[in-house]
Amino acid sequence: MKHASGQRWLQPVLAAAILAGMAVAGAASAQEYPSKPVRIIVPFPAGGTTDIIGRIVSQRLTKDWKQQVLIDNRPGGGANIGAEVAMRSPADGYTLFMASTAHSINATLYPKLGYDPVKDFTPISMMADTAQVLVVHPSIPVKDVRGLIALLKQRPDELSYSSAGNGSQPHLSAEMFRMLTGTRMTHIPYKGGPQAMTDLIAGFVALSFATAPSAVPHVKSGKIRALGVSSLARIPALPDVPTINESGLPGFEANNVFGMVGPPGLSTALVDRINAELVAALKDPGIRRALSEQGAEARPSTPAEYAALIRNEVANWGKVVRQSGARID
Repeated sequence: MKHASGQRWLQPVLAAAILAGMAVAGAASAQEYPSKPVRIIVPFPAGGTTDIIGRIVSQRLTKDWKQQVLIDNRPGGGANIGAEVAMRSPADGYTLFMASTAHSINATLYPKLGYDPVKDFTPISMMADTAQVLVVHPSIPVKDVRGLIALLKQRPDELSYSSAGNGSQPHLSAEMFRMLTGTRMTHIPYKGGPQAMTDLIAGFVALSFATAPSAVPHVKSGKIRALGVSSLARIPALPDVPTINESGLPGFEANNVFGMVGPPGLSTALVDRINAELVAALKDPGIRRALSEQGAEARPSTPAEYAALIRNEVANWGKVVRQSGARID
């Protein structure tokens, strides 16, 4: 009996020793990280907002880490294909994932989703946020949001708007706008933001809620006209464009938040290491300027802050999805 009692006494000691050894190994692994190339999965096509932000930051991390940080575009499935690949990757820090508000929306939009954006990833840091820009083709005879609302009421269902796909944030931003204004327009979904923008520029659709990085260059070139931005404050990239909030729709806000996450089970030591590098990069004036020129604002955070934001987004966008009736099988 004494021998059995001694074994029971040793069990918690051995468990503590094993956990301590794992912690030391994790810390050592984080200190040596990265010792080989790192890939960042972007679940959208090249040239879209998530891709642009990811490439700006990956170039800086490549320089800092002296290892290649490669963008791996995995578009499709409403950003779900890339998310599932990332979720199933080893939790060793060598596969990271560019998450966005799209994944918070998908939690409600898809009745059968292959991942949980809250539970199935390890938040590392917010990276940036962008406003949506309400833009029209230059042939549309309106100069501001109020003019567009009046035109839509005169011509219900005649004007079409493009989006990055059913249930995408541009789609739901337009639905929010439609519900608040009591207007009707026709939705033309595309397989990504670049295609939606191409057809808007060509005049195949009349308007769109486009992410700022994708819209700003074309607004400045005169290919499309900006009527308002979806943030509560004007954006530096388009300082003369009023907010939709100040254009007769008080409280209208529809920002897109981008951040870095890892697969489930990523160690605290690695999370802290990657977070520190990301925060340093996002505080660099050159990186902030590059993002701002694209219509994005750097938003570094702690892992806990980003985790809380994801939870809030899932709840808030879930309400919009249910109110709009948007659904994808």
